[in-house]
Amino acid sequence: MSIMHLSFYSAFTLSCLGLAFHRTHLVSALLCLESMMLSLYVALSIWPVENYTTSSTLTPLLMLAFSACEAGTGLAALVASSRTHGSDHLHNLNLLQC
Repeated sequence: MSIMHLSFYSAFTLSCLGLAFHRTHLVSALLCLESMMLSLYVALSIWPVENYTTSSTLTPLLMLAFSACEAGTGLAALVASSRTHGSDHLHNLNLLQC
């Protein structure tokens, strides 16, 4: 395993752990999701170069578009929850109270 693969795997793993353990604010959860998407984007961008293929060069762009849509939806949820509940704490959000 090269140092590049190790850095991608560790970045994805650390962002998953951050999402699992630091769930106090919605902003921190969104930031962890964005770091996961960034590490996946970089890994998918480097993969065709390492394998000398051009067949999957559109995949990183599609994932980047989905990541931008996910970020926009997350920020809209952040604004909506901060307007209705007064803060972005995740313990205030309960689906049973809606």
